[in-house]
Amino acid sequence: MKKSMIDVAYGILANDHKPMSFLDLWSIVSKEMGFNQSQANGNIAQFYSDLSMDGRFTALPGNNWDLRKRQSSAHTIVDTDSLSVEDEDDFLPEEEDDLDSYNSLDDDE
Repeated sequence: MKKSMIDVAYGILANDHKPMSFLDLWSIVSKEMGFNQSQANGNIAQFYSDLSMDGRFTALPGNNWDLRKRQSSAHTIVDTDSLSVEDEDDFLPEEEDDLDSYNSLDDDE
């Protein structure tokens, strides 16, 4: 059975025992997957997305990556710029007539 890109990356980081830059990791993964240059260029974005979403990995400063189990939470990066906390009051209508319509929506559910 052929391994996925993310499983290959896991094996690389597990065997190397240290963090690795994204581009170095991608270079090794794409070689192990047997990608030609066109395939590597076509798969790099998917690999980055998979790496970001897979809970086994963690991003470190300088676009370095490591296995989450080897890093304390103090070293991991959480990009809070993309997080949004919206207040429910921001969605309330300004006019009282509109407020009655808004409240009736809750009754319909």
